[in-house]
Amino acid sequence: MSKPRILTGDTPTGKLHLGHYVGSVENRVALQDQYDCYFIIANKHAFTTRADRPAEIRQSVLEIATDYLACGIDPTRSTMFIQSEVPAIDELTFFFAMLIPFNRVMRNPTLAQEIKDKELGDKYPFGFPMYAVGQCADILAFRPELVPVGEDQIPHLELTREVARRFNQMYCGVHPQTEDRDYVRKGGLFPIIEPKLGRVKRLVGLGPPGPDGNLLKMSKSLNNAIFLSDSPEEVEKKNSRHVHRS
Repeated sequence: MSKPRILTGDTPTGKLHLGHYVGSVENRVALQDQYDCYFIIANKHAFTTRADRPAEIRQSVLEIATDYLACGIDPTRSTMFIQSEVPAIDELTFFFAMLIPFNRVMRNPTLAQEIKDKELGDKYPFGFPMYAVGQCADILAFRPELVPVGEDQIPHLELTREVARRFNQMYCGVHPQTEDRDYVRKGGLFPIIEPKLGRVKRLVGLGPPGPDGNLLKMSKSLNNAIFLSDSPEEVEKKNSRHVHRS
């Protein structure tokens, strides 16, 4: 029997940090022998907030690929690929967009939190909420069974599950009362994926809390991250600044 498939990845907004590692990357490394692994570098999603900086996005792709290799992702056991090199993802994004009401996309709490954390207000492009639909296509194009993610990505996966059910019911004739695990066996094209959480659900970042008083998750865009490629001296310096502010 062939190994079950997993798919996960990262948007190239910069180098990987500790939040990425404990949330998902260490899981990916450990699962390489048990699963048929696909790891996406979702470069098109980076354009949602950096459309004016394509050279930065290209550099981030190289940095993430380097971090993958340094963490132990083995190209002889896993498939690493760049999102823009797979045209089927764009095609599926268009068709999936017809299956999801716009207000359902905007109810995604992860999307709402990103808009808040990045202080985008109402100035974000239409492509920003559209990337939530694109993530559904990123995943379902490869028909995986599991998606290793951090806790903050669970709402995106629930949207993916909804899209898979809707597509299978509308175009493959699967009965709406079918159990999730039986959709493919009953004639569905897309499996109803399951998340696989890392050992740390949400790693908070360095620095002060957000506007609501809650600690923010570790993020490069929020300037509160320890990167996997940081030297020991850089890590010590960041920690000392954090302790001082605290």
